Amino acid sequence: MTVPHDLTPARLDRAAGRETLDLLQDAPTQQATLPWLDEVAPGFADWVVTALFGGTYQREGLTLRDRQIANLAALAALGGVDPQLTGHVRTCLRIGMEEREIIEVFVHLAPYIGVPKALAGLRVASAALRDAR
Repeated sequence: MTVPHDLTPARLDRAAGRETLDLLQDAPTQQATLPWLDEVAPGFADWVVTALFGGTYQREGLTLRDRQIANLAALAALGGVDPQLTGHVRTCLRIGMEEREIIEVFVHLAPYIGVPKALAGLRVASAALRDAR
């Protein structure tokens, strides 16, 4: 297999990752995750910040709103990731999504991921929205 020479170089920007993470997550959320993660798996928190927030999130083509809708859908489809889903619901609010838009994502997902997973996502989202008020 030959690697194409016109591949778009991957962007891995730690500073941009920190900036994006600060935009998306409040300090208490970061403090509840990053130090613990670094203690359990040294270097993994830095990889998350650099590769995810300083890489994937820096790509063109999707807005932060688009990315958050995709995150909600993926996490609801996975199931069993309530803390991450809660965090992304909070992030949706931080970037200006309205509560009704967040709820509608889960309603829209029902025929695609199944009613039980959509209901589970709604349960997590409604608790996160209630706590945010």
